[in-house]
Amino acid sequence: MRKNILVFPCGSEIGLEIHNSVKYSTYFNLIGANSIDDHGKFIYDNYISGLPFVNENEIVPALRNIVFKYKIDAIYPTMDMVITKLKEKEEEIGCKIISSPLETVETCLSKEKTYKLLQNIINIPKQYNNINEIKEYPIFVKPKIGYGAIGTKKINNEDELKDFIKNSDNDNLILEYLPGEEYTIDCFTDKNGKMIYASARGRNRIKNGISVNTSFVSNQEEYIEFAKKVNLKMKFRGAWFVQVKRNKNGELTLLEVAARLGGSSSLCRGIGINFAQMTLFDFFDYDVNILKNDYNIVMDRAFDNVYKCDVNYDVIYVDYDDCLILDKNRVNTELVSFLYKSLNSNKKIILLTKHKGNLKQELKEFRILEIFDEIIHIEDDDEKYKYIKEANSIFIDDSFSERKKVKDNRNIFVFSPDMICTLL
Repeated sequence: MRKNILVFPCGSEIGLEIHNSVKYSTYFNLIGANSIDDHGKFIYDNYISGLPFVNENEIVPALRNIVFKYKIDAIYPTMDMVITKLKEKEEEIGCKIISSPLETVETCLSKEKTYKLLQNIINIPKQYNNINEIKEYPIFVKPKIGYGAIGTKKINNEDELKDFIKNSDNDNLILEYLPGEEYTIDCFTDKNGKMIYASARGRNRIKNGISVNTSFVSNQEEYIEFAKKVNLKMKFRGAWFVQVKRNKNGELTLLEVAARLGGSSSLCRGIGINFAQMTLFDFFDYDVNILKNDYNIVMDRAFDNVYKCDVNYDVIYVDYDDCLILDKNRVNTELVSFLYKSLNSNKKIILLTKHKGNLKQELKEFRILEIFDEIIHIEDDDEKYKYIKEANSIFIDDSFSERKKVKDNRNIFVFSPDMICTLL
């Protein structure tokens, strides 16, 4: 039976990424919720509006009622402040709150606490307690409590700093300015505290604090070691990330740590690292394994994600149940769109399935029989990889175990349904 997951607020960058990551899952049913209607209302098939704001006293009883009415198994909060508030009230709300431990999320919400905790572990920006300590400009100011680029500013001289302090409503940190390139290290830590994945990506173009063009760095080792040190000091569970920048000496230096997936971590999903789904599996005590494709990929964002990756293939092997056909009664239109696009490029398409039933009759009823050059219908105890003959092919299946067997035995690129956007 699918677990019911309430995503709140569901129209944030993270809420939309969770939807894109989990919408094809046969394990989880997503329900979106918002205090104010936004893009989430158009994306989530199951949607609840008009919740109190997270800082209002009514939010806990409102969520408790939703948990009871909709049989919610877990709430997946999507913004740093919301994560902290809901984790704090987890017992009162009456269901799992998908996040790292409360101590961790409280630390991540405070730049001051984060820097203090990690100051002898990794490079952190030099901090100034007063204006007289500053010997050179520019410097950088940011709120002690906050996230992203909200309230931050580069300050070029003393007069500008005095003016900023006078007019700012925040309690700010005054820090050295880091002039180098900025990176995000996306990480995943399992229920045992083991960091089982980390990768760094460049923030090639940034708009409103969001990385809108990103790609993986070529040499990952330095960034992964940086993340390991953070993971050893802080207790994470599920997806999290570190934002870093190079100082004037070229050394990686901490900007912030966030106990959630990053909005542009969808780049990782494009190679098979589905942070949202992995986090949900971990919280329901499934073992999480890594299965990724090693191709070059760049993600550019406008109002949607666009991928360009160097995958060359002539043959497509595709599964039927919960892949091409969802819930036994509807066609996966995104996948069919890709298949038709492939037909336009003269690709060969082979249906490879263990489906129980009158396959050709069902394909006729769904009006997709003519898509396939070949249909391979095998028994349940047979192995799909045995029927994949062409080296220059790709494999699409919702089953992790099937994808792993194909990758291990045929060494070709494998895709789950949520990765189809990578190929379109």
